[in-house]
Amino acid sequence: MKNIEMTALPGGKAIQIGPSQPLLLMAGPCALEDSDLCWKIAWEMKAICERLEIAYVFKASFDKANRTSLNSFRGPGLKKGLRQLCRIRQEIGVPVVSDVHETNQIDLAMECLDIIQIPAFLCRQTDLLVAAAKSGRVVNLKKGQFLSPWDMKHAVEKVRAAGGERILLTERGACFGYNNLVVDMRSLPVMRSFGCPVIFDATHSVQLPGGMGGSSGGQRKFIPTLTRAAMAAGIDGLFMEVHPDPDKALCDGPNSIPLDKVEPLLRQLLEIRKAVSRFTNE
Repeated sequence: MKNIEMTALPGGKAIQIGPSQPLLLMAGPCALEDSDLCWKIAWEMKAICERLEIAYVFKASFDKANRTSLNSFRGPGLKKGLRQLCRIRQEIGVPVVSDVHETNQIDLAMECLDIIQIPAFLCRQTDLLVAAAKSGRVVNLKKGQFLSPWDMKHAVEKVRAAGGERILLTERGACFGYNNLVVDMRSLPVMRSFGCPVIFDATHSVQLPGGMGGSSGGQRKFIPTLTRAAMAAGIDGLFMEVHPDPDKALCDGPNSIPLDKVEPLLRQLLEIRKAVSRFTNE
C-alpha cells in the first residue's frame, strides 16, 4: 500500500497517511454546534494529538442530511458551516473534514475542506463519487452499513477512474437485524487490500440506528473495546465523535466519547499499535 499525502497548511508539514506513518485521527462533534464549543474541542484535540504525535484532523458536519426525524438537529448548513470550518482551519491550524450529500456542494466545500467525506448511505452514488474525485481533495469513503467490505472495491474504482488517487476507506459497522450494528474485523484487512489506508469509525460503530424511536441511540461504553480490537487488526487511522458533554450533544450524543476520556484511550491504542507493528513490520 502506498502512503497518501494530505497537502500541508501554510507553515505546516504535509500529513502522510498509511502504514509506518503516525496514526491519523479525525475527531470532533457529530455536527457543528456553537462556534465556541467547536473551537474548544478543536483546540484541546490538537493539543492532545501534538503530545501523542498523532496527525489530527478536525471533523464535524455542516449538514446531517440523514437524520432519523425531520425535527432532528442537522447543523448550520452549507455556507455558514463552511465558514465555521474555515475559521477553525485557519486560526487553530488544523486540517478539516466534513461530508457532502450532493454534487452541487462540492465546489464550495473544496475551497475549505482538506478531506471530502462521502457518507455511508451515499457510498454507491456514482455522480457524487466522481465529483469528489475531481475536486482534487483526499476522499474519505465511509462503507455503507448495507455493503460487504469487498463491495467497496467498486466505490474505490469509481473514484480512481475519475482521477482520484488519494482515498481513505472507513469502517463503521454493518446492519445486524433491527436498530443494531456489528463490526466484522475482517473488513479492515479486506479494504486495506485495495491499496487504501483504512480508518475505523470508533463511535458510529456503537450506534443503534433509530434505536430511540425518533433518533438514534448508542452504546458508548463499547467504544474502547471495539477500538482496541480494530487497532490490533491493523488500521491507519481513527474517526471519533467527541464532545465535552455527550448527553447534551445536539447530534449523536449516545455514541460520542467524552472529551476527557479521549487521551487515556489514545495512549492505550498507541501501545497496541506499537506491539502490532513488531509482528507486521508496519
